[in-house]
Amino acid sequence: MVLIFSASADTGSAKHSSRIIEPILRWLFPQMEQPTINLIVFLVRKCAHLTEYAILALLCWRAIRKPVRRDHRQWSTRQAALALLLCAAYAASDEIHQCYVPNREGRFHDVVIDSLGAGAGLLALWAVGKWRRQWGSPATATELSSREESN
Repeated sequence: MVLIFSASADTGSAKHSSRIIEPILRWLFPQMEQPTINLIVFLVRKCAHLTEYAILALLCWRAIRKPVRRDHRQWSTRQAALALLLCAAYAASDEIHQCYVPNREGRFHDVVIDSLGAGAGLLALWAVGKWRRQWGSPATATELSSREESN
C-alpha cells in the first residue's frame, strides 16, 4: 500500500511516466505517430494499475487466510470477497488522495480498473488452486488419498 501511495504522488503522474515510456517507444519505433504513442502510454499505465492491485489482492487474501504449509482448506469466497473489498476501498481512498496532489486527479474509472485488477488476481489465485488440486503432483495426490483412507 505504501508503494501504491507513493506512486500516487506527482512523480507518478502521466506527465512524468510518459517521460520514461515515450523515449523508449521512440527509440524502438522511430516512425510511430504521437496518437499511437499516447495510446500505448495510457495502456501501460492502466496495466500497471491492474497489476499492482492484483498483487495487493493476493497479499490481502494471504493476510486474511493466514495459510500454512500444505494448507488443504477449501477456497473461501468470504475471504476473497473481504480481500476484494479492502482493495476497492483502498483504491477509492487512493483516488481521493490524488485529488489533492498537483498534476493528479482522482477518477472513478481508476477505482473500477483497480478493483478489476484485484478481482483478476483473486480469480487467478482460485484457478491456480483448482488446477493444483486437480492436476497436482503425484505426492500430493498420494497424501490426499492416504488422508482420506485414515478418516
